[in-house]
Amino acid sequence: MNRRTLLAAGASTAALAAAVAAAWRGLGSSARYEAWARDLRSPLVPAQGALEWVRYATLAANSHNTQPWRFALDGPAAQPRAITLVPAPDRRTPAVDPDDHHLHVSLGCAAENLLLAATLSARAGTIESAGPAGVRCAFAARATAAAHALAEAIPWRQSTRAAYDTRPLAPAELAQLERAAALPGVDVVVLTDPARRARLRELVVAGNMAQWQDAAFVAELRQWLRFNPAQAMARGDGLFSATTGHPSLPTWLGPLALRLAVRPASDSARQAALLDASAGAVLLFAQQDNAAGWVQVGRASQRLQLAATRLDVRTSFLNQPVEVASLRAELARLAGLPGRRPDLVLRFGKGPRMPWSPRRSVAQVLA
Repeated sequence: MNRRTLLAAGASTAALAAAVAAAWRGLGSSARYEAWARDLRSPLVPAQGALEWVRYATLAANSHNTQPWRFALDGPAAQPRAITLVPAPDRRTPAVDPDDHHLHVSLGCAAENLLLAATLSARAGTIESAGPAGVRCAFAARATAAAHALAEAIPWRQSTRAAYDTRPLAPAELAQLERAAALPGVDVVVLTDPARRARLRELVVAGNMAQWQDAAFVAELRQWLRFNPAQAMARGDGLFSATTGHPSLPTWLGPLALRLAVRPASDSARQAALLDASAGAVLLFAQQDNAAGWVQVGRASQRLQLAATRLDVRTSFLNQPVEVASLRAELARLAGLPGRRPDLVLRFGKGPRMPWSPRRSVAQVLA
């Protein structure tokens, strides 16, 4: 090899190395992401009024972390008469959620956070209406409410997709979770016995396999995956890989790695292992199978998760047998509520924290 060829080869190698280094720098810093995520979860400042309540509302659980909401304030931010959570049609997920069930559950989760956050400013709120057009929360004109015990857990709640301690919770702890979720119009079923948990495991695996074999579901899921800190911060939404313990990848490489590395059987085994590595599961059912009922389930679910957070108990969703319509009847029978539509499946147990999920800013969600 002559000198010119060696120089050209060296230049190509250096260019490639520089390109690789630039690509990895483009992933963003995990430390910077952590600081950004924690800032979104800073303690509420009561004097800033409804804008702070909205910030706390955006920290609610929601499907695929699409954050399918907009917030419309009726009155000044310092003392609004009402705040309406409006569905965001551009954040729908029609493949996994064709009838907007999860969307309205997500609105219910955010509405509950909003009502609880207002109590930190001594304002009492109620659900004035809930339906396909959204959820309207009305607030008392005077500051008279005492801070709710669940409100301070809002910034610490997360859907923790990790293995938990399999030891059962104390009866008093289980009772606290059930009491927190006890809202009118919602039935709560706790599964801790091995036989029913084994059957739930089979339904989760069956649902997961069906979803991975559905091209529309997979295509939709890819749209909401965020493969590195820079992408997660830029978008402020979606399923960030670090929250499930996966490494960061360049944005262009992530979808390719997903296609090459993830197989239905291996991912289904991972989902089953998560359920096995839990202390139990909770199933929630709305007594009304409509948007208002789904909102109420979201509220109950959010309260349960906040109560769990206060007990240092982790939670996350395993909703595959809810999302695959053909499995719902068997899930309802398992819960002892035949003929009903199941709305949510939550696993729970004590375990580690994971990185926080991204959120959009208040300015981005105000209508």
